Amino acid sequence: MSESLNRIVMVYTLRNAIEHNGKAQSNSVMSMILGERPELRSRAKELYGLVNAYVEKVNLMNIDQQKQELSNYGIVFEVKRKEKNEEKRLPLLPNAEEGKVVTRFAPNPDFVIHIGNARPAILSYEYAKMYKGKMILRFEDTDPRTKTPIKEAYDLIRQDLNWLGVHPDEEYIQSLRMEIFYRAIREMIAKGCAYIDLSGEEGKKMLLNKQELPDRNKSIDVQMENFDKILNNYFKEGQAVIRIKTDINHPNPSIRDWIAFRIIDSDKYPHPLVGSKYNVWPTYNFAVSVDDHLLGITHVLRGKEHELNTEKQKFVYECMKWKMPNYIHFGRLKLEGFIMSKSYIRKIMSENPGKFLGYDDPRFGTISGLRRRGILSESIKELIMDVGIKTGDARLSWTNLASINRKKLDFLSDRLMFVEDPIKFIVEQPSCIDAVIPLHPDRPEKKRSVNVCNGDEIYISKNDLNSKRFRLMELGNYQIESDVLKFINKDVKYARNEKLPIIQWVSSKDSIKTDVLEPRGLEFNIHRGLVENYIVNYKIGSKLQFVRFGFVIIDKDNPLTLFYIHK
Repeated sequence: MSESLNRIVMVYTLRNAIEHNGKAQSNSVMSMILGERPELRSRAKELYGLVNAYVEKVNLMNIDQQKQELSNYGIVFEVKRKEKNEEKRLPLLPNAEEGKVVTRFAPNPDFVIHIGNARPAILSYEYAKMYKGKMILRFEDTDPRTKTPIKEAYDLIRQDLNWLGVHPDEEYIQSLRMEIFYRAIREMIAKGCAYIDLSGEEGKKMLLNKQELPDRNKSIDVQMENFDKILNNYFKEGQAVIRIKTDINHPNPSIRDWIAFRIIDSDKYPHPLVGSKYNVWPTYNFAVSVDDHLLGITHVLRGKEHELNTEKQKFVYECMKWKMPNYIHFGRLKLEGFIMSKSYIRKIMSENPGKFLGYDDPRFGTISGLRRRGILSESIKELIMDVGIKTGDARLSWTNLASINRKKLDFLSDRLMFVEDPIKFIVEQPSCIDAVIPLHPDRPEKKRSVNVCNGDEIYISKNDLNSKRFRLMELGNYQIESDVLKFINKDVKYARNEKLPIIQWVSSKDSIKTDVLEPRGLEFNIHRGLVENYIVNYKIGSKLQFVRFGFVIIDKDNPLTLFYIHK
């Protein structure tokens, strides 16, 4: 690598990091370089490897170190403030002050996240950046019975967020904050806002009939005594719950004195992080209310399905005289053609052992599945930012995401020839020909050479045999006579005048077998064929374009297996 190229990449990487709170992103740096330095487009692949290395190096620095390093290159760079009349990509948040906005993304680690979860994650992070605030990652894992956390999911979610370019400023795990929740509910009991309910199933019927429960108005001393009994395992699962006093006559039965804590048999349902240490667990609405206050959350971005939860949480805030966050509820995001339901994915994986490849199966709408499928993180972000915080439900087709992804992949992906359903022919020509084939139309200096001689075996796709005459890409013009490919000439003008179709091909001595798996619902459509053996120069995870076939990503190298991304 030349010194000048190293300098260029380092400077742009530092600029990108400083613009984004100290975290540079490879594809953003690439876009900056190629947009401002078009003469480097021919060196894109070389640049990409260098950019990745410098991004990793620069992201280890803090922002002051990055500015100092940039100044060492004789450059003083300050992030340009947007003009007041400049339109922002995201609409303004209500009651938001620069430097004081705190958002959060709060996944349940009972599964990996999917593209629907990516929406609040990306929007929360982008808004925090927009207002120079901070974004918190909080794992909500206080239901070891019905939404049992998966130990590996914590790290898998962290990895997915990092891949998406979402870098939280702080992280909390609710199962490690149980004593905080106990103190909060004790305070609410002391204020007369919560009580211990010992009525069991009968109590549920009474609430449905808008009747106060017998334990509701007992003295604070009795409530505290029963609370201590709960903590000391005096009661068994189902014998006691702790309820928040709300409105007994509320039209929605679920809001009437909703449950804040319940007993869960931790020996039967151990928690992956704290084991059997706790038997009394806060419900979602209680833990969220307490943590949103204590962590200083100012803005909560979440789906419309949480509007009822917001109404429930209001009773905690009113009792404790806390200021509620600003809530922004947006519609659901549905990616058509992909399975996004966590419960359904778990169900089909357990019912069909061996059929699916794991959480990151490309047939799933999980973030890891889309990544394994070959979707770029920048494509997901662009899709999410385009949808924004609209209140209506968004039903996006695979075509929407593929269109965004294609534009980004087109410039980055080398081209190779793949022949599906190959048919063998013997070449008949006067002499050997070296087919010099560019790896990318925008980078003609990068090429590979395939030598074809008289008597060699050439494979052509069965789908391309409608014509008896054609041009083999970068090789020459041929016609089929039985099982022989007879050479006509190499003249490009001849092919153009005769309107010969241009088709891909592979040589038997320079090709290897491969399967390309195309996700179709719960199945794979398998494309079997031969690909140029030049493919061995690419690593697992490399994205390529198979000429006249589509974009693919290498998943395994032994046996060679790829996933079809899209056209």
